[in-house]
Amino acid sequence: MSDYNLSPLWISLRIAGLATAITFVLGTLAAYGMLHYRGRWRSLIEAVLIAPLVLPPTVVGFALLLVFGRRTILGQLLASLDLSVIFTWYAGVITAVVVALPLMYRTALGSFQQIDPTLLAAARTLGASGVRVFGQVLLPLALPGILAGVTLSFARALGEFGATLMLAGNIPGRTQTLSMAIFFAVQAGDMRGAALGSALILMLSLGVVTGVNLWFQRQPLQRHRSRNPSLRVAAVPSTLANRDPGAPAPRLWVDIHKRLPHFELRAHLTSRGQPLGLLGASGSGKSLLLRCIAGIETPDAGRILLNDRVLFDAEQGIRLPSAQRRVGVIFQNYALFPHLTVGQNIAFGIPAGLSETEKQERIQAQLKSIQLKGWENRYPSELSGGQQQRVALARALASDPEILLLDEPFSALDTHLRSHLEHQMSEILADYKGVTILVTHNMEEAFRLCEDLAVLEHGQIVAQTDKRRLFEAPPCLSIAQLTGCKNISRAQPLGPQWIAALDWGCELQIQGSRSGEHIAIRAHHLALRRDGSLPNTFPAWLVKWSETPHRFTLFFKLNSPPSHSQDYHLQAEVLRERWQEMQNWGSPWWLQLDPSHLMMF
Repeated sequence: MSDYNLSPLWISLRIAGLATAITFVLGTLAAYGMLHYRGRWRSLIEAVLIAPLVLPPTVVGFALLLVFGRRTILGQLLASLDLSVIFTWYAGVITAVVVALPLMYRTALGSFQQIDPTLLAAARTLGASGVRVFGQVLLPLALPGILAGVTLSFARALGEFGATLMLAGNIPGRTQTLSMAIFFAVQAGDMRGAALGSALILMLSLGVVTGVNLWFQRQPLQRHRSRNPSLRVAAVPSTLANRDPGAPAPRLWVDIHKRLPHFELRAHLTSRGQPLGLLGASGSGKSLLLRCIAGIETPDAGRILLNDRVLFDAEQGIRLPSAQRRVGVIFQNYALFPHLTVGQNIAFGIPAGLSETEKQERIQAQLKSIQLKGWENRYPSELSGGQQQRVALARALASDPEILLLDEPFSALDTHLRSHLEHQMSEILADYKGVTILVTHNMEEAFRLCEDLAVLEHGQIVAQTDKRRLFEAPPCLSIAQLTGCKNISRAQPLGPQWIAALDWGCELQIQGSRSGEHIAIRAHHLALRRDGSLPNTFPAWLVKWSETPHRFTLFFKLNSPPSHSQDYHLQAEVLRERWQEMQNWGSPWWLQLDPSHLMMF
């Protein structure tokens, strides 16, 4: 070192560089494998991968010496091939890989785990293979963490000493690295040489870390400069709306069972081609059902058929991967790939086999359909929530799916934007010729966009019918509540066509011979009258009211004045204009519960 012998530097760089490249491949693949592996050997495998990070280097070196020694099977095999690892620079590479691999593995695994799994699910539903998902979505999004792991691995490999000394030895010009040169320089009293070697290692390590940090700082600027002008192509009509009008209506048939630790899904669902709204309270299993149809989740039993294609059949062992199901999914968070532009996001879903010109034409057609023409080079972070939703829809439709699954697509939008995008969505769905399922807990949203409605309750489809029939004659009390019925009372039969509404304190005439334990009436079906001459009309006192920009909700107590603000029986809804006409009528009011609008459950 005192004579400025640079051979340890070149040996160290050669060993660290090759070891880092190997570590990058092995550590990334190991992290990707462990990301999905949930078997019983997971803990043991992780312990083996992490062990070199916590064991003393001399113990690691001794273990490697035993593995590659001439008395072991591997050592004898190498000897038969006239190969030797011990006391060669290749041994230095091996020890550097072993001690640096835990850093690469843990850093890569942590980076993968930070990525929203919805993005990976979205890529699969767009037809991407596992290799493409890894190479075009997972790896680019995890790149900052991956590069951090590479940096740490290089620094660790560069400074490795104990294990390398035991396996590779300290042969000047052949296996002597900078770390060894520093150690033996100190042993020989050559402090100047040791200081020079230490400075070289310090400069190399800090230089690599600093270079990576500078690269990250420059990335946002470079990213926006690297836009692809080739995306600017004249628009053409979309092919999605031009399917054969004589083709049979699309069909979906679902009958599945899936058990989770604290939930059980048992759902039977059919679609006759009209947009189908899936209603249900939070936690009822709506999103889980969609994920099973899309192939993101696997049911325990049952079948899923789409246009006579079997997507899933537990008895026959059929489980078509998401990439082969031709399913378009709009997730709640839209799941746009943040590292891709708008145009690249849409292009991701375009089926393979098209020429580059045809792909660009389809991108432009989709941009035109969602009124974002000229925005192809923007990134998702530069878009509003409504724009992101439209891009997600365009991306899904670009894959030409046979079924479109929308998982509460308006939940994160404000009222004005929700209304505007609902109108756009209705126009797009009118042209779409496949099966559409819209998941929502907003009954008005489902009513406006869908012709048929299904209700999911505690993991089971409890009703599926035409939307008007579901609202006019709900089959059970829970569906009446879900569809907005606010006035419900316990009921007791009094005779033919008469019941007592126990919670309202009145007796009511009903139509037909219906019976049940509860009686209900919707708020907008309550009628305010001038007198009590009509059937089921009672004196009512106004307790309080609440208002929205267009209507009033009035809270009434029947037959006697209220004693406090919570002492009311029924809620009635009237338009603002109607309220202005009647607010001076005075008490008591006359409230009619029209027999034709009473519902028994």
